[in-house]
Amino acid sequence: MADRDMDFRMERPGLVEEGQHVTMTESILKTLSGTMYYYTINDAVAMSNNTPKKLQHLEGTVKSVVEEESVYTVTVTISGESEE
Repeated sequence: MADRDMDFRMERPGLVEEGQHVTMTESILKTLSGTMYYYTINDAVAMSNNTPKKLQHLEGTVKSVVEEESVYTVTVTISGESEE
């Protein structure tokens, strides 16, 4: 298995920083397209986009925090996950 990078949207600065270990909570959506998953960095720090691929591990390390127009993109590296 390899590492998987996942992006999260964060609306307030300074809630996580590069190199920090984080845990996540999984949520499930039932849609017409099938089951989708989204993840929240605990404690409600940032949320991922919907993805059809379920994570096997709910913890990772913050790879980067990038400021964009009024939001921040937090990239988390999750070990032992496939990018597929």
